[in-house]
Parts: sequence; structure tokens; C-alpha cells
Amino acid sequence: MRDRIGSAVIGGIGNSNFDLWASGQRPQNFYMLGSMGLATPIALGVALAQPQRKVFALDGDGSILMQLGALGTVAAEACKNLAIIIWDNGLYQITGSQQTLTASGTDLVAMAKGAGIAQSYWASDETHFGALIERTLREDGPWFIAARIDGEKPAGTTERDPVKIRLNFMQGMGVKP
Repeated sequence: MRDRIGSAVIGGIGNSNFDLWASGQRPQNFYMLGSMGLATPIALGVALAQPQRKVFALDGDGSILMQLGALGTVAAEACKNLAIIIWDNGLYQITGSQQTLTASGTDLVAMAKGAGIAQSYWASDETHFGALIERTLREDGPWFIAARIDGEKPAGTTERDPVKIRLNFMQGMGVKP
């Protein structure tokens, strides 16, 4: 699938959101504020509403653990334009760095495959991650890609203006508010 109108990226809460913000704001990015576990369901909704656009959910291990049922729904809907990217640091970092279940062996990729997302992979390193992302841009999904990351602080902090974030995203999706 070719995405000629700009991929949508839904940044979950915490580091996935903060790092997305720090990488450079664009109207096709949606930055979650205080809605843990909802990046993947929102990305699925965007993918269903705009099948001509590639849609990425950028989420954390703790957030996806809160919404495991969404993985079955993603598999059932089989949106060709959807990719779920998981940053797994084994921590609920923004609430005090408590360990998530992935720190003790829970395998998110195995769970995604078990839910029916056949294209589910662990990125072994940055080069492999880049190659997997390139495939998501060329090939149909849905995709689930998880990468283990460190527990370092994020590169920035998202602006805390939900109305502005919503209006910018709607404009980026070509929808009138």
C-alpha cells in the first residue's frame, strides 16, 4: 500500500508520546494525554475511517497490557493500513517505574500472534526495526512490532493542550472540526 497523504501516528501516553513530540510535530500526529491503553483502539478507528492512509499506533508495554482485547479486534478487522509499534522498557515509567509483566517474561509478540496478528515481530536491533518499518510502508498489515528499549527519560514532553492537539489532528486528517 502506498501512503501518498501522510501517515497518521497515534502516540500513546508516556515515552512513546514524548519521543514522538520531540521528533517534530506534524498535524498527522495525535498525542494522547492521560488515556492509558487507548492508542491502539484509536489508531484502529482512524485506520477504519481512512483506509487510504497508513496509521501507526505508537504505544508502550504497560498501555498495551491494559488493552489486550484490542489485539483480537485488530486481527478481526484486518486493516491493511495499520501498524502497532510497542516500546517495551518493562516499566510503567511515568508513574514511578514499577515493573510491567514484560519484565518477568510476558511476551507481547506471542500475545499478538495468539490474537491473530500474523505479522508480529520483535525488532532485534535498530537496523531490524528500520527494515520492519519499511515493510509496513510497502506491504499490507495489520502489523505488530515490538522493540525493547531502555528506561531512560524521554527526549521531550508533549504540550498539554488537548483542544489544540485535537484540532491539529483533525486538520491533518482532512476533517473539519
